[in-house]
Amino acid sequence: MNKACVYFCLLVPVLVVGCGSSSQSATSISPSAVALSLGQSIQFETTLSGSAQGTVWSVDGISGGNSTVGTIDASGKYTAPSDTQSIAVTIKATSGSASSSSVSAQVFVVAPGVVEPTQNPQVALYTITPPAAANVTIQFGTTTNYGLSTWTQGAPTSGGPVSTFVAGMILNSTYHMQATLNFGGGVTFLDSDHAFTTGTLQANSLPPLEATTTPGTTPQSGVELLDLINLGATDLISVVVADLSGNVLWTYNPGLPAVDVPNPIKLLPNGHFLINFAGAAPDGENSVLQEVDLSGQVVWQMTAVQLNKALAAATCTGCNITVVGTHHDFALLPNGHLIVIAAQEQTLSGLTGYPNPVNVIGDVLIDLDQNRNPVWLWSTFDHLDPNRHPILFPDWTHTNSVVYSPTDKALILSMRNQSWVMKIDYDDGQGNGNILWKLGYQGDFALQGGTDPVDWFYAQHDANIISPNSSGTFQILLFDDGNDRVLDSTGTVCGSTVPCWSRVPILQLDDTANTATLEWVDDLAPVFVSFGGSARLLANGNVEFAECAPIAPPGAPVSIYEVTKTSPPQTVWQMQIAGQDAYRGFRIPSLYPGVQW
Repeated sequence: MNKACVYFCLLVPVLVVGCGSSSQSATSISPSAVALSLGQSIQFETTLSGSAQGTVWSVDGISGGNSTVGTIDASGKYTAPSDTQSIAVTIKATSGSASSSSVSAQVFVVAPGVVEPTQNPQVALYTITPPAAANVTIQFGTTTNYGLSTWTQGAPTSGGPVSTFVAGMILNSTYHMQATLNFGGGVTFLDSDHAFTTGTLQANSLPPLEATTTPGTTPQSGVELLDLINLGATDLISVVVADLSGNVLWTYNPGLPAVDVPNPIKLLPNGHFLINFAGAAPDGENSVLQEVDLSGQVVWQMTAVQLNKALAAATCTGCNITVVGTHHDFALLPNGHLIVIAAQEQTLSGLTGYPNPVNVIGDVLIDLDQNRNPVWLWSTFDHLDPNRHPILFPDWTHTNSVVYSPTDKALILSMRNQSWVMKIDYDDGQGNGNILWKLGYQGDFALQGGTDPVDWFYAQHDANIISPNSSGTFQILLFDDGNDRVLDSTGTVCGSTVPCWSRVPILQLDDTANTATLEWVDDLAPVFVSFGGSARLLANGNVEFAECAPIAPPGAPVSIYEVTKTSPPQTVWQMQIAGQDAYRGFRIPSLYPGVQW
């Protein structure tokens, strides 16, 4: 071997296995996978042993490729087709030696996405088609810096269109949006920027919102989900999502009778909203339970008539009843079932203080399976004494919230007209329905950290669990409206000599020792909210509550507050609403499950 050969071999050891040899074999290709837009080019490089000359390049087995799959030249420069749908192609580099070998790379060619308007003037439909399995996320904002994002949706293994509703935009504004496709293995693709201009709604259909943040404080991020009441006003929209500055981001108008108010509204794991609409005289009248997507399209609905047909066909114990309709709340269970509250009317005789007969409105809990068939039912008429009727009888129970207790698979419900929160033996549909305990005045718990009876809650709303566990020792938060608050041991109630007032308490329960400790309270006096209201613990530790319809002091606005969980509480953020009552107001992370704005 001559000196020149030795010198060359030392300089280029990775390319040559032996001086004077003409054989070659390809050992790697770079990039091994890449995503391109139509017409885009990329240079492929191979690592070869032997001579670098004589490499044959092909696209999907076609030497040099063609206009359908894209072309590749002798140097390995690939150019994607400029007029096609999204495709996935294989680039192969084959050595030209007698002992040929080859390496290949994957190219995902992605056609531009398409952005279209929907029936909701604030929602766009962004469709893009990955040619293989990929996760798709849309970022959007008023500039090309974007700032907000949707959730992530996956394309099938073999690829296919992915359509995403882009929601959370202010009316009559131009937004920019761009899809990001993640094919895995570090391969991503950014679609071109798309501009979309939102539409308008009649100004008099929207609630005037005024939101302020206390200087020096930071509210919990997210958006505000508003459950509004506008009885008799057909031109007002009652399902609203707003940002923390009071800008309306999303609305839904079901086109139902004006007496049908939404309660509740909940964001589902699939990105849709589940909303119950019903009248209030009696509760559940003309009810319609709807699942709607972000565009406002109804996915399915169940009317009171349809629910009664399902009850008539059901085989579960006690299900052969007729209900007025669903109202106030529902609970989504881990197994995909849905617990709904429905009003039931019975004619009763022999009730204390009432002539015979009396048409009494009680409540039932109905367990609907994944196909919305009734499989379990619990009725107040089977478990409570109708002779106990503190307020508003013959609207006897007026249950307004139900939550699932995951620790013991029970149900916890708030019964406004009994001023009780109760736990029911549900056991995922296997329970006997016995009342495990009653919390409140004349219930099963001894009050600690407060004075019995005045510091109990009365005509309450939205009882919910705020601790990791839900039995043994745990915490409950609720909105205490305060109607007919019992002031002393003689049974004196507020409203005659002492004005009624509302509060927001946190109670720590020990349901083994049957004690309820008043851990924290925001006493709202002199504010008195006669009905409605909600209270929730936020992720930052603050408490948010809605004052639905204050009747005292005169002129008090309908308001939602975020306050610190301190004594005394400090206001961090507030929103005032004109023209409608706020049955509930909730901070949710965004319009997309699992996404925080």
